[in-house]
Amino acid sequence: MKIDDFNLERYFAKYEFKARHLLSSSDCESLKVSELINRADPECLSLWRNLKLGYTETKGHILLREEISNLYNYIKTEDILVMAPEEGIFITLNIILNPGDHLIVLDPSYQSLSEIPKAIGCEVTRWPVSLKNNQWSLDINFLKKNIKKNTKLLIINFPHNPTGFIPEKNDFINIIDIARKNKIYLFSDEMYRYLEFSGSYFYESVCDIYENGIVLSGLSKSFGLPGLRIGWLASKNKELIKKSEKFKDYTTICNSALSEIMGIIAIRSKDQIIRRNLDLIRLNMLHIKDIFTKHENFFRWIETKGSSVAFPLLTERISADDFCKKLIEQKSIMLLPASIFNYSGNHFRVGLGRKNFKEIIVELESFLSEF
Repeated sequence: MKIDDFNLERYFAKYEFKARHLLSSSDCESLKVSELINRADPECLSLWRNLKLGYTETKGHILLREEISNLYNYIKTEDILVMAPEEGIFITLNIILNPGDHLIVLDPSYQSLSEIPKAIGCEVTRWPVSLKNNQWSLDINFLKKNIKKNTKLLIINFPHNPTGFIPEKNDFINIIDIARKNKIYLFSDEMYRYLEFSGSYFYESVCDIYENGIVLSGLSKSFGLPGLRIGWLASKNKELIKKSEKFKDYTTICNSALSEIMGIIAIRSKDQIIRRNLDLIRLNMLHIKDIFTKHENFFRWIETKGSSVAFPLLTERISADDFCKKLIEQKSIMLLPASIFNYSGNHFRVGLGRKNFKEIIVELESFLSEF
């Protein structure tokens, strides 16, 4: 497979460990190992202390899969395959798609969701998340009109990266009904699930309500534990899970034993961890909205409905690429311009989940004054 460079990952590789401040991280503030282990119940503490660093089961530790299944209404342990999140994308797209297939994917999106299908030889239609009346929106009619005879897959991601968009409940159900009516697989990237700002936008998972839905989720974003590299696929379609398991024999084979035990601890501590992260996101959003209000000639804030990211608009006569370049050069603050998502609008992604956010915002305001 020949595949283009992953723009976002190359951008982070260039700046993530060199910049003094990251203002575009999509994950929430990470816990220290000691903080996570301190949350362990007696069973997990025993597992941790007596853990041997051997190979693990390809599907994932049975206790980890049990905890993951508890996050859903109708998903059982055998309906789950544990792996790194990006691995889940790579495997799913390779087992579902063949050259000549057509798929529809949200735009903007995480690049691998469209780049891997393109490398396979598929036709990709981008379904735009559009800005209307200063709100993000999706045109359901666009989806209906762009389904073809060879459409095999629809890819969605709510809460959406990078906009934080979540459709209204009726539209969400309509999307699933359209996939079911047309017998299309539905891949749902739910990495930001649990970061919905209102309970009214917390819907049932796609894997619970659609028999040909396959969900990607994990501990990197909402839980703030990307270093564990623990994600999973969940689906009622047992054939898809079985094929994914066989494909995994050619990728990682199995997961880190250490990460699996810490993953069990994290999911058992879900309520406390998610509450902590949501509180931090809400606080940081107040800080940045205050700055944007002061500099409304420069920025336009666009409300998000969930996730740890936002996608505001730069209104001054400077491109987001140039603005982000000057910011990294002069203040060593990393922002992510929309071009990294192959998106034409003059937007940039802000990460809202880090503890040092207010400190970075002070530096940003200093830059704006000088700018």
